[in-house]
Amino acid sequence: MDWTANVIAALTLFLVTCLVMILSVLFFPKIKLGKVKIDTYWVVTLVGAAAVLLAGQPDFSAIGKALVDNDSPINPIKILVLFISMTVLSIFLDEMQFFRYLASVTLKRAKTGQIKLFLYLYLIVSLLTVFTSNDIIILSFTPFICYFAKNAKINPTPYLAAEFVAANTWSLALIIGNPTNIFLASASGIGFLEYIKYSFLPTLLAGTAAFGVMFLMYRKQLSAPMEGEAEVVQIKDKFLLWVGIVHLAVCTILLAVSSYVEGMEMWIISLASVGSLFLFVLITALVRKKPPKELLGCLKRAPFQLIPFVLSMFVMILVLKDLHITEQVGKLLGSLGSQYNVWTYGFASFFAANVINNIPMSVLFSSIIDSASLSGVAATSAIFATVIGSNIGAFLTPIGALAGIMWSSILNEHGLKFGYKDFLKIGVTVALPTLVAALGGLSLALLIFG
Repeated sequence: MDWTANVIAALTLFLVTCLVMILSVLFFPKIKLGKVKIDTYWVVTLVGAAAVLLAGQPDFSAIGKALVDNDSPINPIKILVLFISMTVLSIFLDEMQFFRYLASVTLKRAKTGQIKLFLYLYLIVSLLTVFTSNDIIILSFTPFICYFAKNAKINPTPYLAAEFVAANTWSLALIIGNPTNIFLASASGIGFLEYIKYSFLPTLLAGTAAFGVMFLMYRKQLSAPMEGEAEVVQIKDKFLLWVGIVHLAVCTILLAVSSYVEGMEMWIISLASVGSLFLFVLITALVRKKPPKELLGCLKRAPFQLIPFVLSMFVMILVLKDLHITEQVGKLLGSLGSQYNVWTYGFASFFAANVINNIPMSVLFSSIIDSASLSGVAATSAIFATVIGSNIGAFLTPIGALAGIMWSSILNEHGLKFGYKDFLKIGVTVALPTLVAALGGLSLALLIFG
């Protein structure tokens, strides 16, 4: 095939793969092989990557080198290690019922006032998301909200919306809050503290705007009385809980100073933290002569399926880049001038996340930014605008992020009908003003820091 045919074939296969992936998540999320259930989305992308490779006819040795290049800031292996390690630290706390305990304390303080409950829930989810991960918070809090709302005989929608929006807005704050943050920042060589410099204002303004819009949406429902009480949650193993909290805290502090110490890479810090945690728990289990159930739970729940998914998407983007497709998209986004990068990249990434999902979108836009050869403020604005689009795009539609799919699935399990239109209603009402507030905050941050 000639170059034009290769371009058409590779681009078509990429788009078809993304479409089939989304359809698989919506309509056939799992396949069963014997007693084992497998998520279909990564299988689809794996097949798609193979097809794109064959159609694009790239330099296979160059792609293989890119996947393991130790000096490359876009090394997907390092990014995956960082994300999965941080997720495991959060999962361990969840296994110790830490998040459920905090939720119960929050609900007790609210007593019988729904407005208080709404505010407290939004604040606790926001705070926990900053230091852990949006996906873990959503998976931990959603079942709890469903149970409590049923017992208290109140409409769960305001609280579910508050939880989901808070988790996907305040995940902007730190580089560890979302895998898309990790990928985009790491690919651009942005360190932990430099990331905060440009993320603080957008997060604060977006979080405030999101809460304000939701409160106006649900103020009538929140004025209704509430019955029932929060369940009593007891921490059974306070020692291991504190071990987990200390490991997460130390890991976060080391990540913050890593950019100032030569050779201290973030993926090494997070991996070492998980290794240390596992060692502590294993020694404790041996002393107590009990099996390390918490570790088994962590390994069972760790998102290892992201490995083939991210690697497959990464390979497909490398092929598109090799065929200069990402370069052309970069020229299109820059056609209005680099001074508008905050808004062009922000809105483009926001909507693109709801076409191909936010993780593939982040891999694609990272390559687009690289192909556009941006530098200085132009590069910074494009990168952080894309980070904003990848987070806030998660609550426009259910396919904006995997968290949305998981959230909808949990609601179905609890008998709560929350269809595409219901999701979109909240998404359009809340996501668009939140996006504008975040991009406005980024514009201010760029004026302050340059």
